Amino acid sequence: MTKLQTLFHRASALAGRSFAELAADQGIKVPADLRRHKGWVGQLLEGALGAAAGSQALQDFPDLGVELKTIPLDARGRPLETTFVCTAPLTHVDDLSWETSNVRNKLQCVLWIPIDGRREIPLAERTVGTAFFWQPSEQQESQLQRDWQEHMDRIALGQVEQITAHQGDVLQLRPKAANGRVTTDAIGEQGQLIKTLPRGFYLKTGFTWQIICETFQMEPQATSPKATTKEAG
Repeated sequence: MTKLQTLFHRASALAGRSFAELAADQGIKVPADLRRHKGWVGQLLEGALGAAAGSQALQDFPDLGVELKTIPLDARGRPLETTFVCTAPLTHVDDLSWETSNVRNKLQCVLWIPIDGRREIPLAERTVGTAFFWQPSEQQESQLQRDWQEHMDRIALGQVEQITAHQGDVLQLRPKAANGRVTTDAIGEQGQLIKTLPRGFYLKTGFTWQIICETFQMEPQATSPKATTKEAG
């Protein structure tokens, strides 16, 4: 069995298990909710699968070239939240290209783990779904590249504060910070350095819903899932 097959086997074995069971395996407590514990579920599953990269600008399993992403679903199996990909560079962007971008690096091969995202279910009782691998098709990569390029062009032109979460067909750029006091350098409209909130790239829920439908051969409804400003990771 290859390392990739071993990872998939371990991820598949998590299906049906509750967060309480996985937390007990690792000797950690389950928080009452996720309001002050963003990213807890992702960290729980990273621990269960032995992910190594942490918050580094690498895939979660760099030796395999695999990124781990959780995706909370509602009762109908639709994504509840946008999916965080990585932080966005806001300075020294002139020489960046899609081919060497961290977005492309992170999304070359993703191990998706659906999770029960229903807020009426206590966090400890929520369960893990069926894991699956995904690699972007040529069309999907083209969509991602187009959105990435548009966002990066605006950043380079000093328009970062004019970018909204509505822009981009499949990939959005929006603030990512613990609070409004966290700032970073960015390019201003006159080419000067300004202070602004850190930004992150996120996959829109319509895009991840498309991935789920293609993977499980589901027929997408006429309406796509409504995006929220919360994130999955």
